[in-house]
Amino acid sequence: MAACVCRVELSVSCRSLLDRDLRSRSDPLCVLLQDVGGGRWAELDRTERVKNCQNPEFCRKLVVDYYFEKVQKLKFGVYDIDNKSFDLNDDDYLGGIECTLGQVVSSSVFTRPLELKQGKPAGKGTITISAEEIKDTRVVYLEIEAQNLDKKDFLGKSDPFLEFYKQSDAGMWQLVYRSEVVIKNNLSPCWRKFSVPLQTFCGGDFNKPIKVQCADHDSDGSHDLIGAFETNLSQLQEAGDGSLVEFECIHPEKKQKKKSYKNSGIIRIKSCKIETEYSFLDYVMGGCQINFTVGIDFTGSNGDPKSPDSLHYISPDGINEYLVAIWSVGSVVQDYDTDKLFPAFGFGAQVPPSWQVSHEFALNFNPSNPYCQGIQGIVDAYRQILPQIRLYGPTNFSPIINHVARFAAHSAQQGTASQYFILLIITDGEITDMDQTRQAIVNASKLPMSIIIVGVGEADFKAMEFLDGDNGVLKSLTGEPAARDIVQFVPFRQFKNAPREALSQTVLAEVPKQLVSYYKWQGWPPVKPPEVKMM
Repeated sequence: MAACVCRVELSVSCRSLLDRDLRSRSDPLCVLLQDVGGGRWAELDRTERVKNCQNPEFCRKLVVDYYFEKVQKLKFGVYDIDNKSFDLNDDDYLGGIECTLGQVVSSSVFTRPLELKQGKPAGKGTITISAEEIKDTRVVYLEIEAQNLDKKDFLGKSDPFLEFYKQSDAGMWQLVYRSEVVIKNNLSPCWRKFSVPLQTFCGGDFNKPIKVQCADHDSDGSHDLIGAFETNLSQLQEAGDGSLVEFECIHPEKKQKKKSYKNSGIIRIKSCKIETEYSFLDYVMGGCQINFTVGIDFTGSNGDPKSPDSLHYISPDGINEYLVAIWSVGSVVQDYDTDKLFPAFGFGAQVPPSWQVSHEFALNFNPSNPYCQGIQGIVDAYRQILPQIRLYGPTNFSPIINHVARFAAHSAQQGTASQYFILLIITDGEITDMDQTRQAIVNASKLPMSIIIVGVGEADFKAMEFLDGDNGVLKSLTGEPAARDIVQFVPFRQFKNAPREALSQTVLAEVPKQLVSYYKWQGWPPVKPPEVKMM
């Protein structure tokens, strides 16, 4: 496995984007994709959407691992977003570029013309990318309110939001944070607590100048400046434990014109704290074990395993889609589990000796010890069980999800970041117990657990995409929302002609974020935290 040299964050801005909206300007978002081989691209990250703007400066940084020894081909795509769907296929493409990460990191500023396709310019649109190495894992948490801001709207009060800028070594101001929530009709707003990585906020320099702007939000993108002030992190840190740090919000033009002008309001820093944010590697290297469990669909819709048309048919070269999925995902995950003992289960088949339908049977027919030795052990158990069971139905996911969740719940009671659970479900079709599965996932979202679903065959997988939660927060039948997104669904057919590692890279891409989000939510550091090297 290649050693990651470092992580870099990419700042992205665009100029002169195409205008795809009839009555307003485009609402751009930038997505970052990486070449995973075989002509396939996997999404790494995306920025926020900026409304009504043809010259966006994206606030959200794109983070990517940088490997000096690899040529990392990247694709930046800019889209006009007109809906809430995570899927970009139904959004207008405003242009993109292909380059390598090496080209970006070796340039202080990397600017290229956007293209709709190779050789076809996207009007006069350009994209500018700058890279910065992430050397510091600390995070700044801020709570801010304001008092008596100027009224900017004719028919109502102002709709204020904040923007923070850091000063680059060249003296330029670079946007590092924009408050997501605009507070409507309020001249004394209290913004929601927010966080910014210390590296992004000030490059780790507590005395680096920071400019804070407060503006009145207008839906057409022509925001009006209320006022601004300059400070640094050292000053902001004086806030907390009941003591406020106050700044006058100054509008430069008003100050110049009116001798009696005092300010356009007061910005008050209620709290400024700096905490360490741990990475996936911090947890793994600090002693977190990743426990891998497999659930295999043995329902009748797969077809008779003896028939070449069956999804369970093992070809003369010894493989089928189920086996490729097990190998692809398991070969990566097994490196993070010391004992290499993996529970493996089947569901939806009649099993001997009673021939009752079971939705949670051990592949080795040993319910008290369902563990297989390594990924090869799972493969061997799968091959041995195929002739001994009868494929049946229905397709119920909830029993096996609840099974793994019981182990995850037991681990969570220890209150340490010592064990995380990954359940791989490989299935050929629609879920029968959708309501129970939704509830099981919502329950599991509060536990140290992720679920990967690989869909094999040519079925309609709309239900799986719904469970993935990319189009909004998954909710149970009673309306209870998932605490976090823990499901990743991938249809195998998209990877039939791609290298085997392309499938594993795509299905496992979300796991590090999911693991970190769980432990961050719980407030649990790694079992053995890394030594913090202050800059």
